[in-house]
Amino acid sequence: MSDRMDVIVIGAGVTGCAVARELSRYEAEVLVLEREEDVCSGTSKANSAIVHAGFDAETESVKARMNVRGSEMMETLSKELDFEYRKNGSLVLCFDASDGEKLRELYERGMANGVKGLELLTGDAVRKMEPNISDEVVAALYAPTGGIVCPFNLTIALAENAADNGVRFQFNAEVTTIQKEGDGYSVTVRDIVSGAEKTYQTRFIVNAAGVYADTFHNMVSETKLHITARRGEYCLLDKTAGTHVDKTVFQLPGKYGKGVLVTPTIHGNLLVGPTAVDQEDKEATNTSAAGLAEAMSKATLSVKDIPFRETITSFSGLRAHEDGDDFTIGEIADAKGFYDAAGIESPGLSSAPAIGEYLASEIAAAAGFEKNDDFNPKRQGIARVALLPEEERAARIKENPLYGRIICRCEGISEGEIIDAIERTLGARSMDGIKRRVRQGMGRCQAGFCTPRAMEILSEHAGIPMEKICKNRAGSELIKE
Repeated sequence: MSDRMDVIVIGAGVTGCAVARELSRYEAEVLVLEREEDVCSGTSKANSAIVHAGFDAETESVKARMNVRGSEMMETLSKELDFEYRKNGSLVLCFDASDGEKLRELYERGMANGVKGLELLTGDAVRKMEPNISDEVVAALYAPTGGIVCPFNLTIALAENAADNGVRFQFNAEVTTIQKEGDGYSVTVRDIVSGAEKTYQTRFIVNAAGVYADTFHNMVSETKLHITARRGEYCLLDKTAGTHVDKTVFQLPGKYGKGVLVTPTIHGNLLVGPTAVDQEDKEATNTSAAGLAEAMSKATLSVKDIPFRETITSFSGLRAHEDGDDFTIGEIADAKGFYDAAGIESPGLSSAPAIGEYLASEIAAAAGFEKNDDFNPKRQGIARVALLPEEERAARIKENPLYGRIICRCEGISEGEIIDAIERTLGARSMDGIKRRVRQGMGRCQAGFCTPRAMEILSEHAGIPMEKICKNRAGSELIKE
C-alpha cells in the first residue's frame, strides 16, 4: 500500500463509511483508518436503529438540514445497497393538554425543516392507529416519513460498496498523531495487535471519529472542540413482542433529547430506550440495573403492557455530544484540508448519507478530483436463506448444501451464510463481525448454542487459530490458553 493518500478518513462508523462511499465516486486514493477490528464497532452499532423524519432539530441547524436530506436519501440507498429499511412512521406523544403548544411548535418546526406529511392527532386517533398507546395520551405528532433500518447492514453496505469501488480500509489502526506538513498532513498509525507504527501523508483528512473526534480536531486547530460521551441504555425484546407497536413511539423531547422510545426493529424485535447519562469515560458501555429500570419505567408511560419478560438482551451505546449541541461538519478555518464530521449524535444515523454526500462534494471540489467512470453504486447483500420463497430456497440449497445446514437455530442462519459473511469484501474477522452481517447469535438464546460451530467456521475460512478468535477487538479472545 502506498504511504501517500489523497484522503484519509478516520473512523469506519456509519458517517466515515458514508463519506468513503461518496468519495469513491471520484478518482482519488482514499484510505479509511479504524482502530477496531471491523466497521460499525462504535456508536454505529449501538443506537435506536431509526431514521428520524427531521422535525426535532432546530430549524436552520446543520442537524436539521442533514437529517431531512439523509431521510430522503435512505429509501433509494437501501435499494442500491440492499439493506433493510422500512418507513413505519413515528409518533411523538403528548400526555398533558397544557403541553399542546410544545407539540404544535414541534409540528411547525418540522414543517419549516421541510418534513413531509406531518399531522397533529387527538389521543383517540392515536389509539386507533396504535391500540397499545397509553390511555393518558391526549395528542400526538405523526410523521409518516419516519423509518427503521438495520444500522449494521447500512454501515457494512456503505463500506463494502466503497471498498469495491477502490477505497482502502485498514483495521486495528489507531491514529496517534496528526501533523501539518506542507500542503497536507502526516498521519501516524499504530497497529493495535503488533504495536508497529506507520506514517501516511495525505492532502485531506475527514475526522469521523465519533466520541474521539474532538481529540483529532484539537491536534490541528486552535479553536477547540469538546465532546461528551452520552451513554444510553436499551432493552431488546424477543420477536414475540415485535408487533406490540408498529410505529416508532417518542415522548415530547426534553433537555437530553428525544427521551425513551418504543419501536419495532427492522428484524421484528421490540426495542426500548435509550436513557441519557453524560460521562467522562469514552469507553464505558456497561449497562446498569438502575439505567435499565429507568428505560422500562419511562417506556410504560407511552405504551401499555410491554412484555418485558420477553427481554432477550440489554446493551448501551455512546453518543458524541458536542457542547454546541449541533453537528460540526466541514473544513476547519485554521486547518485547511481537515474536515470535521464531529458531534454526530442523534439523528446521526439518519443524517450519515447526507453528511457523506456533502463532505465528499466539498473535498472533490477543493481537490479537483475527476469523476470515477467505473463507479458502481450497486451492492448485493447476503441472502437470508430462511426468508427466501420455498422454491428459491430449495434451489439454493441444491446448488450448495451448506445453505441447508443450520448453525444458528434462533435466527435460522446457515453455514453457507456464515461463510459468505467471512469471505466477502471486508469480510468478518471476529464473532461480532459475523453477528452483524448475518445475525448469527442475535436470537433468543443470544449465541448460547451456535458459538462453538461458528468459531470453527471462522477459523477454517479466515485462517485464524481457534485460540486467537475474538468476540471483537484484540484482547476479547473466547478461548484462553
